[in-house]
Amino acid sequence: MNEIICPNCNKAFNVDDTGFSNILKQVRDHQFEEEITNQLALAKNQQDSAVKLAEANIKNSLQAELAEKDLEISGIKSKIQNSQIEKKLEIAEAIKTIEKERDNLTNDLKMKDEEIDRLKDFKQKLSTKMVGESLEQHCEVEFNKLRATAFQKAHFEKDNDSSGGSKGDFIYKENDDEGNEIISIMFEMKNENDETVTKKKNEDFFSKLEKDRTNKKCEYAILVSLLEPENELYNNGIIDVSYKFEKMYVIRPQFFIPIITFLRNAAMNSLKYKQELNLMRNQNIDVTNFEDKIIKFREGFAKSYESASNHFEKAIEEIDKSIARMQKVKQELTTSKNQLRLANQKAEGLTIKKLTHGNSTMREKFNS
Repeated sequence: MNEIICPNCNKAFNVDDTGFSNILKQVRDHQFEEEITNQLALAKNQQDSAVKLAEANIKNSLQAELAEKDLEISGIKSKIQNSQIEKKLEIAEAIKTIEKERDNLTNDLKMKDEEIDRLKDFKQKLSTKMVGESLEQHCEVEFNKLRATAFQKAHFEKDNDSSGGSKGDFIYKENDDEGNEIISIMFEMKNENDETVTKKKNEDFFSKLEKDRTNKKCEYAILVSLLEPENELYNNGIIDVSYKFEKMYVIRPQFFIPIITFLRNAAMNSLKYKQELNLMRNQNIDVTNFEDKIIKFREGFAKSYESASNHFEKAIEEIDKSIARMQKVKQELTTSKNQLRLANQKAEGLTIKKLTHGNSTMREKFNS
């Protein structure tokens, strides 16, 4: 038997082994459950703490990532905003450029229309001959407007020299203070009115213009033309036709002064090189002239020496001839002397007796 004391009343009870085992089992089960409950509660508390810590860590990590994403989003928004601003500026600038080009084209178109109308009216009022003459006069007047201010040292006159078989219309030339050529241009002015049956083309005058440029030793050749008024190539402004003839241009009358200014400014930029080249050329000419003078002196001296030598030889020959003649005269004189000496000897031996010998008449003369 086993004795058990009640914890409430402190009474003792006797319990057999089976009952004791049951009671002990109950107590053990109760303690085990209580321990389990306590362990579960502790584990739950630890789990809750771990979960809260993990949640806090995750929350902090997510907040950091969220802040970083916010910064990225903010940067992207700034870039988008800046890009939009730049695009707006670019678009505004492009629109401004296009508007400016549009305005320029509008003005150019208006000017071209006005110029075409003016030229049509200009041509309708004139005969074929007067059209050409008036175009020349127009260019000359335009030049003279600026001659006193922009072209003080320039020469711009009619080409009146047809010795080479033909002549151009005008020649422009300009030199610096040392006489170096800055620029030279041969001008040809061509036009025809609407009533002309045979329409000429600009190309029809290229060969003659090139010939005139070469004959007059001009650097450039320019055709001022109102021919082919519908040809868009020649209506675009200054047309370079050097692919056919060197340094040749075709222009409309409104570009007459601009092309002179353009070519003159380009020539002024290269004037320094022209001056240096001319100086070197002059130095080479001086050396060449010096060498030529030496060569001429040598040739002249050799010629003079040869001539003097010939005269000297001739003089020697003449002296030799004179000596020979003198020797002959000397010989003749010597012979004459001997003959005179003999004659003198004979004269000295001559007596009256000898003279009258055998001559009775002479003897009687000398005796009487």
